[in-house]
Amino acid sequence: MEYSEKVIDHFMNPRNVGEIEDADGVGTVGNEKCGDIMRFYIRVEDGVITDARFKTFGCGAAVATSSIATEMVRGKTLQEAVRISNKAVMDALDGLPAAKAHCSCLAEEALHAALRDYAQKTGIVIDGLKAPEEHKH
Repeated sequence: MEYSEKVIDHFMNPRNVGEIEDADGVGTVGNEKCGDIMRFYIRVEDGVITDARFKTFGCGAAVATSSIATEMVRGKTLQEAVRISNKAVMDALDGLPAAKAHCSCLAEEALHAALRDYAQKTGIVIDGLKAPEEHKH
């Protein structure tokens, strides 16, 4: 399996690993087929994601997609963050092997789960936020 330099870098040196205490939104997702579990934490101030962290139990590609996703959402408004797709995550890593594309879907789902948690806690609506069953693999 051929991994890009960016995937290897984000696996070997993952960014933003850890939890955010009293996070504004937390999302946890898992893939039964591969056993990967991703937990995504966000801090939101004035409608902007000011911090994002993750904890992932999984393969190198799962760690890399989590890591890059936290970098991608920082400084984004909630509306910008909701548009970060699995394809955008893969593109940011210069691609993933086909057998590992599901890891980018997990990263998108974990982000959406954290956004859903934040929206439920605050009573806001985030346009374009997908329900768990709407994510396609």
